[in-house]
Amino acid sequence: MDIVLETKNIRKEYGSRGNSFIAIDNLNLEVKRGDFLGIMGPSGAGKTTLLNILSTIDKPSSGEVLYNDKNIVNMKNKDLSLFRRDNVGFIFQDFNLIDSMTIEDNIALPLSLSNVDTKTIINKTKELSIFLGIETQLKKYPYELSGGQKQRVAAARAMITNPTIVFADEPTGALDSKSSQELLEYLIKMNRELNTTIIMVTHDAFAASYCEKILFLKDGKIHARLDKDNNRKEFFNRIIDLLANIGGGNNELL
Repeated sequence: MDIVLETKNIRKEYGSRGNSFIAIDNLNLEVKRGDFLGIMGPSGAGKTTLLNILSTIDKPSSGEVLYNDKNIVNMKNKDLSLFRRDNVGFIFQDFNLIDSMTIEDNIALPLSLSNVDTKTIINKTKELSIFLGIETQLKKYPYELSGGQKQRVAAARAMITNPTIVFADEPTGALDSKSSQELLEYLIKMNRELNTTIIMVTHDAFAASYCEKILFLKDGKIHARLDKDNNRKEFFNRIIDLLANIGGGNNELL
């Protein structure tokens, strides 16, 4: 499989000399097309910082971030904004839908901002809404939908530009258990049927068990990695065990 995203010795440091904090410490990773990657770790491990750097929201203090072998770190802000628009999709914990717009318009917004023709927008919006089971909700407004439905709208919006990678930041954090499971099943569907590359940050072992592989961060470094062997229940138990070890300061997994 193609490597679509790679980091080389990225480091993120906040503050100044004598009073600085290293959030990401010379971290290297590769993401292949079609990966469903989870990122976990204790509070302060660097999960959000890493997600922000990978998704182009933030820049590392040093190192390289490569999308399809192109280093984006030194891009000018205008070029980076265009790159983000075309290559990155986001699913946020709190949905980030616009309450004054219909579901249809929320999904279509990224294409509308890119001046895509109306016929293409309508067709792609309909296609994704059917795929994600929200086609009957298109004329409604966000306040009329359940949390799970809103998150599927967010997923459709993230997908509509055919991004290189979809980033999901605690996507089940505001959902009940039933809605969480439904959303995760749809993420798997996106990953397997559309070959969507997904990177998901989560603190929830249940959500993480839907990923194909997980990176565990600790002190800004990759502490361990787990790969699924097609048994989600067994994978869940392995995740729980590893999280307990990390939380307890067990270094045997390094």
